[in-house]
Amino acid sequence: MPNNDAAPADLSPIVMPSVPSYKKGDKVATRRAYGVALAKLGHGSKRVVALDGDTKNSTFSELFKKEFPDRYIECFIAEQNMVGVAIGCATRDRTVAFASTFAAFLSRAYDQIRMGAISQTNVNLVGSHCGVSIGEDGPSQMALEDLALFRAIPTCTVFYPSDGVSTENAVD
Repeated sequence: MPNNDAAPADLSPIVMPSVPSYKKGDKVATRRAYGVALAKLGHGSKRVVALDGDTKNSTFSELFKKEFPDRYIECFIAEQNMVGVAIGCATRDRTVAFASTFAAFLSRAYDQIRMGAISQTNVNLVGSHCGVSIGEDGPSQMALEDLALFRAIPTCTVFYPSDGVSTENAVD
């Protein structure tokens, strides 16, 4: 039975409060640009929540956590649970959920991702450290199969930004 005493959900659109401010020639990691954009969106709307799989210093979701600790959920090394919680968040009161971890680790949550798509859930899953060479973190942290995984999910859209500006626009 619906709770008629509950406050109505905020239906206003989420607007990025500012455009990317990178200058030509700036070398910024896309994962850092993700953290910056996520924090900006947090300022744009209280409906934005962030979740992370114990990689907040690598995905830079820690920037969001610093600004909005009450809207940040640390899910630790439990990606299946993180995706499930993100899907749950995304189905409540028009919440916009962003869940991030290393792209390779999202493969652990394939069934939850697939079921979320079947249920027509609108959730934002962000995988960093994708590609064939990510440097010092090594091969256990790298992914290519994540692209195949997400392309096999109906209604899924994949963004693979190449710089800070395209990353901020993808998050927006």
